[in-house]
Amino acid sequence: MRKSHPIRRVVLAGAATVSGIVLLLSLKPASDPGSAQAAGVGAPPAASAQGGAQAAGAGTVTGEAAQTQYGAVQVRLTVSNGKITRAEAVQAPKGGQSDQITANAVPKLNQAVVAAQGADIDAVSGATYTSAGYKESLQSAIDKAKAAGGSSQGSGSQDSGSGSQGSGAAQARTVTGSVAQTQYGAVQVRITVSGGKITRAETVQAPKGGQSDQITANAVPKLNQAAVTAGSADIDAVSGATYTSAGYKESLQSALDQAGG
Repeated sequence: MRKSHPIRRVVLAGAATVSGIVLLLSLKPASDPGSAQAAGVGAPPAASAQGGAQAAGAGTVTGEAAQTQYGAVQVRLTVSNGKITRAEAVQAPKGGQSDQITANAVPKLNQAVVAAQGADIDAVSGATYTSAGYKESLQSAIDKAKAAGGSSQGSGSQDSGSGSQGSGAAQARTVTGSVAQTQYGAVQVRITVSGGKITRAETVQAPKGGQSDQITANAVPKLNQAAVTAGSADIDAVSGATYTSAGYKESLQSALDQAGG
């Protein structure tokens, strides 16, 4: 009986040793999730760094408010990597019938800007003045975005990039013709000229009120397009808008004269 005690002690000691080894082995895998979590903690800084790069490549620019007969129109653009990714109206005519016109026209204008990537968009039918104000503020926002983009790119590459952009900016100019008085109201045309060609035409003023609203909404977009296509004031009158067409051509010729032909 006495000889069995040492054996039991040896057995118990061996069991304890095995248990200790098992416990150590069981604790070892637990360090893996800890290391995975440590790697996971390192991921958010990488994500935030990407977010910072995107923010640096994108910017928001708000154009000057354009005053129209029915209220101010102001456009804000979001530009990323030189492209317009979003357009929105910060201000638009409101009150009475203007609410319905604005609700119909502004979303279409916003969508047209992103699709065209510029201010060369058509006026929305039935919202001639809102469209004209929108395009005016839009052009202002685009000019600001180009100025900001040109200065940043110029600082990055002074050899060719800034020089070519600078010459392009110097060639493009916007000229507003004299007001032409017609039997149904004033007509005034503004054009953008670049490289000796008309790149954009729009009406600052046009006959309004009663039937003139419908005639203007139909005729002005056609006249604007014809001016860009022809590159001169030698354009045909729109059927049913003889007086408006004549006033448009007169103001257009005035703008061309100011631009140097």
